[in-house]
Amino acid sequence: MNITRLYSDSYGESHFEEIEISLEDAGEIGALSVPVSATSIIFRYTDEHYDFDWHNAPSRRYLVILDGSVDIEVSDGTSRRFGTGDVVLLEDTEGKGHLSRAVKQQPRKSLFILLD
Repeated sequence: MNITRLYSDSYGESHFEEIEISLEDAGEIGALSVPVSATSIIFRYTDEHYDFDWHNAPSRRYLVILDGSVDIEVSDGTSRRFGTGDVVLLEDTEGKGHLSRAVKQQPRKSLFILLD
């Protein structure tokens, strides 16, 4: 399973990269990854006017889009759109950070899975 990682390099620039989560056959229930330890879960709703200027992730966390979409731009100038079902590993806790915006003035439901 591929997900997107958002991270900061040693110069503080933020970037995207694709990473693969290995899955192993678990029989009738499908394929599973190894367990990932998490500290808590936050449910989130953002309205259609969401436009958050440059910021860092407050801690390492997964962002899971449950419904809707978000545009995220990183400091290297790359912008990506993430929608329902997408998973982003946010690791830009330092550096220039990223910005995020609502798409087509639509609300979004998402989930943060905190790792630290």
